[in-house]
Parts: sequence; structure tokens; C-alpha cells
Amino acid sequence: MAQFPWLTAIFLLPLVAAAFIPIIPDRDGKTLRWYALGVGLLDFALMVITFGQHYNFADSSFQLIEQYPWVPQLGLNWSLAVDGLSAPLILLTGLVNVLAIAAAWNVSRKPRLFYSLILVLLSAQIGVFAAQDLLLFFLMWEVELVPVYLLISIWGGPKRQYAATKFILYTALASIFILVSGLSLAFWGDRVTFDMAELGAKNFPIALELLAYAGFLIAFGVKLPIFPVHTWLPDAHGEASAPVSMILAGVLLKMGGYALIRLNVEVLPNAHIYFAPALVILGVVNILYGALTAFAQDNLKRRLACSSISHMGFVLIGIASFTEVGLNGAVLQMLSHGLIAAMLFFLAGVTYERTHTLSMEKMGGLANVMPKTFALFTAGSMASLALPGMSGFIGELTVFIGISSSDAYSDSFKLVVVLLSAVGLIATPVYLLSMLRRIFYGDNRQTETEFDITTWFDAKPREIIITACLLLPIVGIGFYPKLATQTYDVKTTEVASVVRNALPVFAQQRQQNRLFSGGLFAPHVTSPQTLLGVADLGKGA
Repeated sequence: MAQFPWLTAIFLLPLVAAAFIPIIPDRDGKTLRWYALGVGLLDFALMVITFGQHYNFADSSFQLIEQYPWVPQLGLNWSLAVDGLSAPLILLTGLVNVLAIAAAWNVSRKPRLFYSLILVLLSAQIGVFAAQDLLLFFLMWEVELVPVYLLISIWGGPKRQYAATKFILYTALASIFILVSGLSLAFWGDRVTFDMAELGAKNFPIALELLAYAGFLIAFGVKLPIFPVHTWLPDAHGEASAPVSMILAGVLLKMGGYALIRLNVEVLPNAHIYFAPALVILGVVNILYGALTAFAQDNLKRRLACSSISHMGFVLIGIASFTEVGLNGAVLQMLSHGLIAAMLFFLAGVTYERTHTLSMEKMGGLANVMPKTFALFTAGSMASLALPGMSGFIGELTVFIGISSSDAYSDSFKLVVVLLSAVGLIATPVYLLSMLRRIFYGDNRQTETEFDITTWFDAKPREIIITACLLLPIVGIGFYPKLATQTYDVKTTEVASVVRNALPVFAQQRQQNRLFSGGLFAPHVTSPQTLLGVADLGKGA
């Protein structure tokens, strides 16, 4: 059984199942939704069994390796493997997608196409996290865009065509940088290879590393998203249906953070030293911009989308911290936010189904008629604002400890970063509690529709179960973080050590190459043994 292609089976199951949907006899969509849910549950169960019995979380190397020639003329191999970085994200993908299928229980418009796209999207997400061939990674990254575009443009809100077009333009154009940067790295040297492990072993010139890093950063920054290439996200969330928003916030944004660690940090550690201070600054901008912009949003889902932008800033800071604790916190923040965001966007969909509006100005007083939804929404908001005892708190706290304890940055730089990030952290409970007040407290203000509040009904058992499946791991990780960290901490330790070991190399290169030296993007290392202020804002700027 150890030789069985487990990852290929996990990838192919939803893809093959989607091919049978057109021939399944069904009239009202009931059979299709049970079929899609069964496929999702089976695939998630296969993930749990595979990682529970055939994967060693104490081993930082790639495991469950599967490699077969696919298109030899292009050098494309079917190469799948997982390590501590990808395994927990695949499990998150399986959980969120199963719950998204359950959340789409009332889809009546073109159910065959809807569930087919959801299953294809599930396969593509798994492929992104498991691919070890750069061309295969790029292929999966592109395949994932099509289902999301169609899911928004067909089942979205009034401005769905605009939001879907903006999404595909941003992400598809940014993907060009993945291809160009990847090909540049693959063809460098005596041997052409697209294997990520072999690319990491190559000795690239620093100029090529910097250009490739910049290309990857643009592409993955759009997906994360990073300011200023973030503007597609509020529009996409504002128009997408709740199940699609769950996948978009719960999984797709994490692809950007995963790819930054996998390619930018692991494969290009020398260039990462140059760009790390910029990532920290962009992370701070994300935190502040997302939090402040959330105040201006009347649309419930757009406010939650801006909140996602803010929370992804902590991921950037953790990735660029040069510490094991910071990188550990970045991965924990991705997992935590995936659960919390999926929960909040699902509850936003539950509220929309009752009120037929996303405008908080038209809501109010819903706590009286929807007490269960109010309680669940409050719990999700508490997790998002980093209440102690929930996963959001431990994720953000770990990032703060990582950046503040880093000896690769000057004290003045770290002080500014922590203080500005704290401002965003303080603003988060303000806009989230304001959101709860406007939706659930006061008198009902819905005057533009004839919807009778006496006919509103609270969350159904199905909706409570979906929310509980997300809330339980949120609370579990909050009280016992090792539930999550034990799956990846040996990997983050290894990645952090790779970057730390690259610092002496940088110090030697800096003496020969003055590119970016003395400025904001150049860590100042006086010797291979001593790490001094990487990004002192007042020194040499």
C-alpha cells in the first residue's frame, strides 16, 4: 500500500467524478448535490487516511513522491509530493470544499454545471499544493482560474460579469510572470529541469534571482493579495455566492502565501534577503489599508474581504521575519484565516438568504429573530479579531513574536513595524464589532423591500453543522496550537534555516555587488557572523 499513488488518487477522484455528472439522472438537483457532497467527503476521508497512515509529520523532506513522464517533449512530468508545508493546506482544502458543497444546497440554476465546476476546482487546488514540477504547478494554477471565473460570472450578484472579468484579468495576466520566471530558472545552467527541489539546488547569479523573485512576487502577490494589486478581491467577494466566497477566502488566497514560501523563499533564498524588508513593509501596509478600508464598506461581504486583505499582511511579515517562529506563525495564520474566513462568508450567505440584501444599512435588529445566527456570527467575529482562546490570536501573536525577536532587523525598524501593525490590530475589533452592531442590534431598517421580518427563520441544522465544523478547529487550535503546528513545524524550521544560512553568502556578495546596497531593500550585514540592521529606515535611505 505504501507504493499506491495516493496523491494522484486524491487529485483524480473529484476530477473523474465531475465527468460523470452530465449523465446522472436528476431533475431538481437533489441527486446531484448528494453526489457532489459524497465525492467531497470521500476525497477528504482519503486525505485523512493518507496523511494519517502513510505520512510522517516529523520528517521535513518530501514524502508520498510520485513521478511519471507526462509530456517528455516539453520536459513536463507528473510529479507530486507533499511535505509539512503542503500537507496541512491540502487538508484545509478538503475541509473547506466539502463544507462549500454543503453550503450550496439550495443551488437550483444549472446544478450540473455548478457542481462539476466545484469538483474540478477542488482537483486544481490539490494539484497546486502537491505539484513538484514547476510546469505542472503553473498548469494547475491556470486551471483553477477557469472554474472560479465561471462560478462568479454565472451564479454571482448583479455586477458579477464585472467582478469575474476583473478577477480573470488580474490573475491570468499575473500568471505570465510565473511562466517567465520559471522558464528563466529552468533553463539556467547545464541541465534543464522544472523540478522544484533541483531548482533549489542550482546556483543562480544574484541578478537572475532578483528578477525571478520579482516576477514570482507579482504573480503570487495578486493571489494573496498584496496592496496595490488587491482590488479584484472586494469585487469578487461582493458578487460571488457564499460557497464560492468560502473557497476563495478559505483556500485560494492561501495559494499565494504557499507559493511565496515554496518558490520565493526555498528556491531563491539569496534574493529573499534583498526583498524581505519590502515584504515586511507591504505587510504593514496590507494590515493598515485593509483595516481602514473595511470601515468604509457598507456591503457585508466587501467588509469581510477588506478584513482578509488586512489579515494576509501578517502572513507577509511572518514570511520575511528570518525566524522560525515568524515563519511558523505565517503558516498558522494561513490555516487559521482559512477556517475563520470560510465561516464568516458562509454566515454572510446565511444572512443574505433571509434578508435578500448585503447592505448593512438595510439590516438591523436581526438578533431578535435570528439568535442562533447572531451567536455564530459573533463567535466568528471574535475569532477574526484575535480573541484569546481562538486560532486568530495565536497566529497573529506568533507573527509578532517572530518579527520582534528577529536579529536580522534593526530595533528601530522592528519598533515601527510592531507599532503600525498594532494600530491595524486595534482597528480590527472596531470594524468587526461595528458590523455586528449594524446587523444584529437596534431596530430593523429594511424599508426598501416587502419582506416581512415575521417570516424570517433562524439557522437550520445543516447550517449550524457547517459552522460548527469550522468553529471547532478554530477553538481547538486556539487552546492547543500544536494541533496545527505539529504538522509543519519541522518544515518551517528547515526553511528558516535555509534563509539564515544564505545571509553569510549575501554578506560576501554585497562586498562585490553594490546593487541595492545601503538602501531600503538591502540588509546591512557587516560580516558573515554578525547580523546588523537589515532595514534601518533612517540609515542610508
